[in-house]
Amino acid sequence: MGFTVDQQSSGGGISCGIRGLLRRKQVDSNRVRPEDGHHKLAKELSILQLIAIGVGSTIGAGVYVLVGTVAREHSGPALTVSFLIAGIAAALSAFCYAELASRCPSAGSAYHYSYICVGEGVAWLIGWALILEYTIGGSAVARGISPNLALLFGGENSLPFFLSRMLIPGLNVVVDPCAAILVLVVTGLLCVGIKESSFVQAIVTTANLCVMVFIIIVGGYLGFQTGWSGYELSSGYFPFGVNGMLAGSATVFFAYIGFDSVASTAEEVKNPQRDLPLGIGIALSICCSLYMLVSVVIVGLVPYFAMDPDTPISSAFASHGMQWAVYIITAGAVTALCSTLMGSILPQPRILMAMSRDGLLPPFFADVNKRTQVPVKSTILTGICAALLAFFMDVSQLAGMVSVGTLLAFTIVAISILILRYVPPDEVPLPSSFLESIGSISSQYSINQEIDGENQINPVGTSSDCNERLPIKEEASVDDPLIMKQVDQEKSNELERRKIAAWSITAVCIGVLILTSGSSAVYLSILARYTICGIGGILLLCGLIALSWIDQDDARHSFGHTGGFICPFVPLLPIACILINVYLMINLGAGTWIRVSVWMVIGVFVYLFYGRRHSLLLDAVYVSTARADEIYLSSTEYVA
Repeated sequence: MGFTVDQQSSGGGISCGIRGLLRRKQVDSNRVRPEDGHHKLAKELSILQLIAIGVGSTIGAGVYVLVGTVAREHSGPALTVSFLIAGIAAALSAFCYAELASRCPSAGSAYHYSYICVGEGVAWLIGWALILEYTIGGSAVARGISPNLALLFGGENSLPFFLSRMLIPGLNVVVDPCAAILVLVVTGLLCVGIKESSFVQAIVTTANLCVMVFIIIVGGYLGFQTGWSGYELSSGYFPFGVNGMLAGSATVFFAYIGFDSVASTAEEVKNPQRDLPLGIGIALSICCSLYMLVSVVIVGLVPYFAMDPDTPISSAFASHGMQWAVYIITAGAVTALCSTLMGSILPQPRILMAMSRDGLLPPFFADVNKRTQVPVKSTILTGICAALLAFFMDVSQLAGMVSVGTLLAFTIVAISILILRYVPPDEVPLPSSFLESIGSISSQYSINQEIDGENQINPVGTSSDCNERLPIKEEASVDDPLIMKQVDQEKSNELERRKIAAWSITAVCIGVLILTSGSSAVYLSILARYTICGIGGILLLCGLIALSWIDQDDARHSFGHTGGFICPFVPLLPIACILINVYLMINLGAGTWIRVSVWMVIGVFVYLFYGRRHSLLLDAVYVSTARADEIYLSSTEYVA
């Protein structure tokens, strides 16, 4: 039956270490009894709450500023088209998230999916990057609330003294008490329970949506009254050309970041197979529609070159005699920031909890409060760290690091879809406590072994070469040499298909990296850039053609929780998603990558000195997926 124990011997060397990075976990651990002191998260979320979380986490105050900057510098009146293209690009990632969220509905989001499909090493890096993303993201959002809040009180310095920003003499540090207090308030709310916090976020998000509807309706009325002067320009609809419009799409793409927060709550959804894909899809559709409608109105009210880059919407209404509208629009910006702040802090404790459950972080982070059924300790620690950052640091310069974590997650999720469809894991890791059940099952099949249990294909990610083979006697129950030959041929063909698929996926990833690097390397000569892009393009096309030609794995129909959403147009859609996200990452700038690299190096050391040594897969027993259910049913660790 090919059972293996993932134990690294002292003489394993580098090979065993690398295979340890590639070991993959099972879809979930719901069949295994939870350890003492650990409780499951409460299943309280419905589709309406998921939509509120997705919309609230995505529509931040950026849209109140972004329309002016992008219209002036890139898109002009074609800003609506830029939002549409960016929305379509974000939808590619949303399709991938929707399938994985419904198949693998556990806490951890992209970390969880990459651990199942890619391996432990990549999963650790993704989880570590997401920790940075949500911490800095939450702090940056909190720092942006106090200036907008001050406008509602009458001006820049009109907040009460205990909430106003202050400069600490000698240290040249501007502290923001308002930002820190807001982070702590949101943290306390998230500790109360997911049902209560999602209800509050729904109220705040609804208030923000009402402001955006006000902008669309009243702005549309003004536009029809004044004749939409912003569109009657001699420069036309594309003053910066198609390239400018596409550059605007790349900029506004980051306005769609946030829908992945829905996936982080997968374990708390009542009906994840149905509600998660719908929640992600509807939330993204609402965001895209509102962005496009707001941009249609604003660029029509004021010519793009006359827009205020800081307050484009308020100034557009003021230019038509509606100065009072600035208070409504500022209130919308405040509610948008508050909702985004909740969406930034919500996922991180669940990612910490998922990593701790897998043994990669200390057990402290995995503790779930028995009464509220949320990871209170992780939430409090996350809130304290975010509050300290928001209080002491101006994290606006670190905002690019947020984008790195998001784009890395989007890329790995798309790669996971390709792996799931073409080379899904055909072995399941079980705790060593299942050894007795495995022994009983193996003895049952030692006399009448099924042919498909022999000579299993070891998928990428298992460390079978470093494993100790369990003593299992295997005998074939079929003696006909013709049948044996046919079975061996089918297994040989399947092995060959998996090899071709694995190399094709690798070619796609390498080709995308070379192609995007070459297209962005402006310091090289034109000939060198074309050569590099040509090599990358050839690899990418070869991988795409090969994946389109070979069959997808039959195991995809039974992998994880079936009956949910299925990502369409595979392999084209996930490959397009990988290409877009890697291109955006390459163009984030050297300074951002240097800061991210420092954080990643710290994460590598944490993994080497703690995570690798405490991983639950360290002593895992790998069994065939065909026999996993029988082993579960025969074990005392099984939970029905």
